[in-house]
Amino acid sequence: MSYNRREFLQQLGFGALQLGVLSAIPASSWAAAPSYGQLVRSSPETQGISAKGILDFVNAVEAEKLNLHSLMVLRQGKVVAEGWWAPYNPELRHTLYSLSKSFTSTAIGLAVAEGKLKVDDKVVSFFPEDKPATISANLAAMRVKDLLTMSTGHDKDTTGSVRGANSKNWVKSFLALPVEHEPGTFFVYNSGATYMLSAIIQKLTGQTLLEYLKPRLFDPLVIEGMDWEVDPNGINTGGWGLRVKTEDIAKFGQLYLQKGEWNGKQLIPAAWVEEATRSHIESKGGSRPKEENDWLQGYGYQFWRCRNGAYRGDGAYGQYCIVLPKEDMVVAITSETGNMQAILDHVWNHILKSVKSAGVPSDKEEVAQLQKKLTTLALPLTAGKPAADPAAKLKEKSFSIADNSLNIKKVSFDFDKGWCLFRLQDDRGEHLVVNGLGNWKVGLTDLSTMPLKLVLTPVPGEKLTKIACNGAWIDDSTFEMTWRFIETAHYETVQCKFEGDSIQIEFKRSLAILGNTKDQRPVLKGKAIA
Repeated sequence: MSYNRREFLQQLGFGALQLGVLSAIPASSWAAAPSYGQLVRSSPETQGISAKGILDFVNAVEAEKLNLHSLMVLRQGKVVAEGWWAPYNPELRHTLYSLSKSFTSTAIGLAVAEGKLKVDDKVVSFFPEDKPATISANLAAMRVKDLLTMSTGHDKDTTGSVRGANSKNWVKSFLALPVEHEPGTFFVYNSGATYMLSAIIQKLTGQTLLEYLKPRLFDPLVIEGMDWEVDPNGINTGGWGLRVKTEDIAKFGQLYLQKGEWNGKQLIPAAWVEEATRSHIESKGGSRPKEENDWLQGYGYQFWRCRNGAYRGDGAYGQYCIVLPKEDMVVAITSETGNMQAILDHVWNHILKSVKSAGVPSDKEEVAQLQKKLTTLALPLTAGKPAADPAAKLKEKSFSIADNSLNIKKVSFDFDKGWCLFRLQDDRGEHLVVNGLGNWKVGLTDLSTMPLKLVLTPVPGEKLTKIACNGAWIDDSTFEMTWRFIETAHYETVQCKFEGDSIQIEFKRSLAILGNTKDQRPVLKGKAIA
């Protein structure tokens, strides 16, 4: 869709292009009553926690640049601290990656309670039309329990093979893979196994995993607006792809802490909660020795055991639902980090140690410091100057881009006070991104549908993605934009270098930055259009 400058300016502040400076989202008042579906708020000291310990945690993760997006701490069923690093905020969903697995496990527990299956049922029994002509002894022996405990017998994660197969039938592709080890004896982290749990739910109920969980889990917890990725045949991916809000993660953890009971109703059998969260098999992961490693404490039914008697659901890049039964606590975290163990270390070293067995005297100064910190959290803006002399020369200036594999034909810039409109035209049309200068601009974009593949795994059918952007001049000839896809864990940097009438544009996704690797997309080169 194409916009001229006047049309665009008329839409600033309205509809799908609603934009504005987003500062840190204030945490709810600790004394406030919750709105419908929210958890109850309280103060840390009232629930036996030192405000200083939570403040120390926040300061520590910021000092190590662990790139947290949100934090929620619950004690005795009440939220005692919460914060979102702008431009993230409480109303946004967040990609959970493998934290999705714990929700999938819950669906299996509910189906077991309803008599639809048993954990000792054989996997091939659910898919007679998809099983291979010759079934190996190990495949024949594989149980639902082996899917749950990541002990299917495969020598490596099946996800790549299943997703990369020529067939769109992921179930058939999974069952066709060799099973090298006796099921139940060999642990390997295997998202394909969790996908099969989702496929079993759909096979048994005629509903997707998301549909099945809605009246049984999501509705009672007042979790709304969630979505889940699907395979080519409409089966929820199970092992990844769920998006919910931070408070929804916290509710899920609190439900497990309460052994499946919620508002006087037993949503999940207590026996399943106990079974799902205990260690069933020796786990693998991390590089530290066992006493320092939260990936070597054992694995349950799609839950990891932790040090300090805790357990967790977790997802790539630091999506956490941590349950500490002895302390009657839950910690929910979203982030994008390359050091997941560091976040857990800080939870144990600061938040856990802030719990007191006796009452905690109120320290007004510490409480005030924590409240101030939580209400001013923000991720760093693009480093540089918001304004530079070249900006005036670029106003409404367009550049023709040389042939490239992304099929990008033209770009242009329109600078004004406090923002820069960046237009990109490819073979699909024109795409707009508004960047704050010295602030975040929040809006919607269709960039996720482009060959740029900025969003790794967009939900099928979703044409617009929530985005927060800002830009700055890192020197007098280089304008750099940061685009955060704020319902995912990820962001992009887009660096535009100007020299005379020439432009060079380089894209770099945050995963490349985390891994210190080169982005595989081409560097674009272009010339100003007279």
